[in-house]
Amino acid sequence: MIMITRHLGQVDYAESFAAMREFTDQRSADTPDELWLLEHPPVFTQGLAGSPAHLLAPGEIPVVQSDRGGQVTYHGPGQLVAYVLLDLRRLGLGPRELVRRLESSIIAVLAHYGLHGQRRAGAPGVYVDDAKIAALGLRVRRQCSYHGLALNVAPGLAPFSRINPCGYSGLAVTSLAALGKQATLTQAAGLLEQALRTAFESRTSMEFAPCSEPALPVPHTG
Repeated sequence: MIMITRHLGQVDYAESFAAMREFTDQRSADTPDELWLLEHPPVFTQGLAGSPAHLLAPGEIPVVQSDRGGQVTYHGPGQLVAYVLLDLRRLGLGPRELVRRLESSIIAVLAHYGLHGQRRAGAPGVYVDDAKIAALGLRVRRQCSYHGLALNVAPGLAPFSRINPCGYSGLAVTSLAALGKQATLTQAAGLLEQALRTAFESRTSMEFAPCSEPALPVPHTG
C-alpha cells in the first residue's frame, strides 16, 4: 500500500481540520494512507476534554475547538506539524502502538541533532531535559487516525506562557532553536518523514510517494 506524503506549507488550522475530517469520512478500504506536513498561523487548539481554565490569556490569538484528544496547545510559524491519516485496521495497529511509534519517530529526529528525547508516563509527547519539545493529539474514527504531532523547530515560545500547555500548569516548553540547534522546517520535515517511514514500514511494506501541493486539498478517495 502506498502512503502519500503532502508538503503543504502554511495552512489555516480550521481548513486543515475540515480537510482531515472529510478525508477520513470519504476514505474506503483501498484509500492510501497519507502524511501531511505543514505549519499553522498562530492558533490555540482545545481538545475534546479541554478545560477553559487552561486558557490563561489567549489575547489576540484565536482559540479553535478541535476533536482531538488532550487539552490546549499552541501552533504557530516555525513549528512542524505532521498529520497522520492512517487506516489502523489495515496496519494492524492500536492507538497505543500508534502513539509509541509517533514518539519514537520524534526521538529519532532529535537524535539527529544530538538531543536525547524522552517519553513521560501519562503525558504523551516528547521531552528534552524536562521541557516539552513535541506534542501529540490524535483522533480515531472508523478505525482510522487523523491529527498527529507538532515538533517545535523554531517557533516563538512566548504564546505557550498564555496557556497551561497540554493541561499542565508551569510545564516548560522548548524547541530545537532554543536548544541551540540550527534547523529549518524543510530539513526537519525530511527527517521526520524518513523516521515515520521507518516506524510504519516495520510492520507493512509501504512506500512514501512525495507530493508537493500549493494549498491544502481534500484528496479524492473514489
